[in-house]
Amino acid sequence: MTTPNPSWPERITINPEVCNGKPTVRGTRITAQTVLEFLGAGDSPEEILAQYPALELADIHACMAAAARIMDRQYVVKRTA
Repeated sequence: MTTPNPSWPERITINPEVCNGKPTVRGTRITAQTVLEFLGAGDSPEEILAQYPALELADIHACMAAAARIMDRQYVVKRTA
């Protein structure tokens, strides 16, 4: 197993005023979720970079590292209604 990208906090930001507080690639309105969905659909990083020229390969790696970090937590879902 590889070590998660230590620079992902420099590339992935969370701002309640941008994209409803979803994690985004710094300086853009491209959500980490969008990048991960493209990867999950089978798109290569090169295809994503062609569709989103504002991204760098390190941004895609940061999205994956951030997702791995988030999934490393234990969550409890509480029913509210």
